[in-house]
Amino acid sequence: MRIVIAGAGEVGSHLARMLADEMHDILVIDDDPKNIENIINFADIFTITGDATTFDVLNRAEVSKANLFIAVGPVESKNIIAATLAKQLGAKKSIARIDNDEYLMPNNNEIFINMGIDYLFYPEMVAANEVITLLGNTGTSEYVNFSGGKLRLVVFKLGASSPLIDRTLVEMFKGKENPSYRTVAISRNGETIIPTGSDYFKEDDSIYIITENDTMDELLELSGRDNVKVRNMMILGGSKIGQRVASTLQRSVNIKLVEYNEEKAQRLADKLDETLVIAEDGRNIEVMVEEGLGGMDAFVAVTGRSETNILAAMLAKKMGVKKVIAEIENLNYISLAENMGVDTIINKKLTTASNIFRFTMNTDVQAIKCLNGCDAEVLEFIAKPDSPITKVALRDARFPAGATIGGVVRGDRAFIAMGDTEIKAYDRVVVFSLPDAISKIGRYFV
Repeated sequence: MRIVIAGAGEVGSHLARMLADEMHDILVIDDDPKNIENIINFADIFTITGDATTFDVLNRAEVSKANLFIAVGPVESKNIIAATLAKQLGAKKSIARIDNDEYLMPNNNEIFINMGIDYLFYPEMVAANEVITLLGNTGTSEYVNFSGGKLRLVVFKLGASSPLIDRTLVEMFKGKENPSYRTVAISRNGETIIPTGSDYFKEDDSIYIITENDTMDELLELSGRDNVKVRNMMILGGSKIGQRVASTLQRSVNIKLVEYNEEKAQRLADKLDETLVIAEDGRNIEVMVEEGLGGMDAFVAVTGRSETNILAAMLAKKMGVKKVIAEIENLNYISLAENMGVDTIINKKLTTASNIFRFTMNTDVQAIKCLNGCDAEVLEFIAKPDSPITKVALRDARFPAGATIGGVVRGDRAFIAMGDTEIKAYDRVVVFSLPDAISKIGRYFV
C-alpha cells in the first residue's frame, strides 16, 4: 500500500516507522527540515521537505497514486486543508487529525465527508475517554470494548494474593465446560507470551483476558486486585485530556486539578465550575501533600512531560493512592513506569496508531487497539462469506503462530472461542496478535 503522511512530528514519525515495518510504501511530508532529518535517521522512508497544503508539494508526493493520505501535523486547519486537497487530487482515502470535538458531531462530520475527508480523529479525546473508562474499572490496567461491549479485553496485573500464581491455564479453567473468559496473552519482564495450557502464572504478570460482560467480579478475585470506587480524584495538568476528564466527571466525583500556569489555571477555573483548580507546581512534593494527594482514590497525571507524570505518579503511589494513571508519550519510558508501579499508561501515539492502523489492513477490520505494556495488538474482524476462517473448526485453521482468537460475537450472542468453535459468515471475531502475525491474519477473513 502507498501511504503519504503529512507531518513528521512525534505522531507522524511513529506512524511512519510502524507502517514501514509492515512493508508499506511510505512517503512523509514536513516543512521542518529537522523533522525530516530525524525521521530519515530512524527509518528508510521517502521524504519531501515542504508545505503539504500546496498543490506543488502534493503533486511531487504523487498523492494521486496514494491508497491512504494521513495528515497529522500540529496545526488542525492545515491537516484539514491537506487531507481535502489530497482526496481531490486522487488519494483513495484521506484522514486528518483534529483538536476540536465539535467537528465529530454527526451533522458536522458529514460536512467533512462531503469535503472528501474519510475519517477525522482526535487523539486527546480518545485518550480522555480511555481514562474515564478505566476510572470506572480501577482494578484493570487496560479495558477495551468490542462489538458494543458484548466482548471486552481487560488487563490485570497479578497481585501477591492472586489464587492463579503458580497455576497453569489448564488449572485456571478446570471444571469449566463453557468458560466466559480466556487468557490470550501474558506480559512478563518485557516479553509477551501467547500462552498454552501448560504455561504458569507468576506474581506481577500482566494477563490479557478476552471476556464476556458479567465476569468482572470473578476476574478481580482471580487477579488479587480490588475495584475502588472513585469519589475523590486529583488531576495533574490542565491539558486537553485533563480538561475533558474533569468536565465529564466533575458532577459525580470530587476533583482537584493542579495546573502550574496561573493564567491557564484561571481559565480552567472559569470553565470547570465544579472542579477545584489549583495554580501550583505539581512537582512540588509539599504542595501535593498539602492539597491532600494521600487522601485521593485516584490520581491522573497528564502534563505535557512524561518525566513529570512518572515522578508524580510514583509519589501518588507511595502515598497510597489506589488508582494511578499517567500519560507517557516517550515509548521508551513505558516499561520503566510500569516497573515503578504506575497502574495504567496513556500514550497518544498508540491511540493514534489504533485509530489509523485498521485503514491499512486488507480486510474488514472494525476496530484495533495497540496495547500499552506489551508488544501486541487486539483486532476485531468481520468474517466474510466463504472466507477461509469459516471452512474448518479453529483447531484445524492453522492460524498464524503469534496470534489467537479470543472471542466471537454472533448476532446478539457473545462467546469465548475454543478449539471446536466454527466461525460463521458475518461473525465478529476478536483476535489478539503479536506484530509479526498481523500481516498474515487478514487473509483468513476475506
